Amino acid sequence: MKKSYLLLLLYFICFTQTGFTQINNQLLSVIEQEVNENSQLEILAHELLDIIGPRLVGTPQMQQAHDWALTKYTNWGIPSQNEQWGEWRGWERGITHIDMVYPRIQTLKGTQLAWSPSTGKKGVTAELVVLPTVADSNEFNKWLASVKGKLVMISMKEPTGRPDYNWEEFATPESFEKMKKERDLYEDEWSRNMQRTGYDRRSLPLALEKAGASGIVTSYWSKGFGANKIFGANTEKIPTIDLELEDYTMLYRMVEVGDRPKISIKALSKELGAVPTFNTIAEIKGSEKPNEYVILSAHFDSWDGGTGATDNGTGTLVMMETMRVLKKLYPNPKRTILVGHWGSEEQGLNGSRAYVEDHPEIVGNIQAVFNQDNGTGRVVQISGGGFLNSYDYISRWLSAVPEEVTKHIETIFPGMPASGGSDNASFIAAGAPAFGLSSLNWSYGSYTWHTNRDTYDKIIFDDVKNNVLLTAILTYMASEDPDVASKERRALPINKKTGEQGTWPSPRSPNRKGGL
Repeated sequence: MKKSYLLLLLYFICFTQTGFTQINNQLLSVIEQEVNENSQLEILAHELLDIIGPRLVGTPQMQQAHDWALTKYTNWGIPSQNEQWGEWRGWERGITHIDMVYPRIQTLKGTQLAWSPSTGKKGVTAELVVLPTVADSNEFNKWLASVKGKLVMISMKEPTGRPDYNWEEFATPESFEKMKKERDLYEDEWSRNMQRTGYDRRSLPLALEKAGASGIVTSYWSKGFGANKIFGANTEKIPTIDLELEDYTMLYRMVEVGDRPKISIKALSKELGAVPTFNTIAEIKGSEKPNEYVILSAHFDSWDGGTGATDNGTGTLVMMETMRVLKKLYPNPKRTILVGHWGSEEQGLNGSRAYVEDHPEIVGNIQAVFNQDNGTGRVVQISGGGFLNSYDYISRWLSAVPEEVTKHIETIFPGMPASGGSDNASFIAAGAPAFGLSSLNWSYGSYTWHTNRDTYDKIIFDDVKNNVLLTAILTYMASEDPDVASKERRALPINKKTGEQGTWPSPRSPNRKGGL
């Protein structure tokens, strides 16, 4: 259901004349002024993203980020703590340097994947080979004997390095359609051949390692110029690197025509054993209803191909800046305001699931959770999360937000419960009203989500300020609301595939010993 601004205005006028008389419009005006004229976002972004950098769970940088957040909250007069919820495989990225050494010299663009074994200081130099086309797994297993001492390229050779939008702008319609058809056929055959090997993306590297390969070379193109997805390695002893598309496909062509290219890899990293992993929690204590909670939510960890700027640096910045503004201007809220900077969201919402599991006394008394986690853009959609009466209270809270913010927002009521994707799902599964603040795209999926291009320069600070203002006022309104937000759930529709009634997600336990 799209929001009708006229109806919302009328609702607000009626509402403020009856039940919600404690709205302090002067305070809301001062909050807006603070957000727009005294923003600390660029300072916070520099310290978190440029100085600390990526925040892969289990790394010293993740711990440094937790400690940095405590310092910031202390400086703002906000009590905070790092709350341990588990432990993880400790690992620290070092220098990656990759060079083609035959048939010519060229430094290549790429990096080792997270948790990849180190090459050691001597590095690895070897010839490259690609996966063969095979009839079945028996043929592939016979081929495995040939990989000893080789670096194996396990990703598909992309037929074009131009994104579809670039083709659509410049190619003839006939040429664009021809490219897509040929690419679809190539991708289909690659997938079928991979199935015939008997392995998948996770099991294949271990099989190659067991067969004596010197290393694994991948390229996970993100469908944008220069952008690759960077995830974790699946090897135990040999290095795994990701090369950007342009270099990977060049080397692949060389192998195909018999040029026998060789590359040298120096990928240094350290194994640190089991290390504790945390959530950072900060609190502004409620003055009238301290045992009811409004929670600001954003995951703190990131993948480490870039610096985690939009996933989820911007969500983190929104929640930190919101807490700073509220502590300064609204230091005695009716309900307690908590912020959760969750660890290990990227590996399965582990930090927030642990918090939900460990704190039933809080989860059972949540007024609202506001979660932000999909990029730098201004918030353009809020769903009711499947809560039947969410229209009543979210509309009340939004009514106090300036029109220049709400005019961009579509609301969907009652919406559907999130079952995964981000940390609001952890709370929804436990029955708490939790809402994702969904952002404008800004080419998030192709260019910054989990990529080597997720860096400070991609932040749109005007949009992030917009989200701080929205979150601050929603938090104020949820805190001051005389009514407790209804947790009544909608009946879910019939699943078309199964013909059965849809069911709400149920709580899941976190992985508290990741990678160990």
